[in-house]
Amino acid sequence: MITKEIIRGKVAEVEDPEIGVGLVDLGLIYDIEVLDEKSVYLSMTLTTPGCPYGPALVADVEKAVKSLGVENVEIDVVWDPPWDPVEMASEYAKDVLGIW
Repeated sequence: MITKEIIRGKVAEVEDPEIGVGLVDLGLIYDIEVLDEKSVYLSMTLTTPGCPYGPALVADVEKAVKSLGVENVEIDVVWDPPWDPVEMASEYAKDVLGIW
């Protein structure tokens, strides 16, 4: 059975190419909902609205989720709440980003 935790673990492998830290550690994945065994909804944000890697990151997240056997992946890129690494990033990501 597919779970939010399994999906989060797979998505955690997707890294921001500029920062070299996973999207989950950065706090860019806001919500994951398993709709059924073959359908998942995910909301995420990007480090900035003009992120040049945005489309590639969304595609990488979709590919990661589909690699688990999920057929339908709906991804919403949202801007509310705005990404705040001080509040949303893991301790590891904060260390890499130099946030003390």
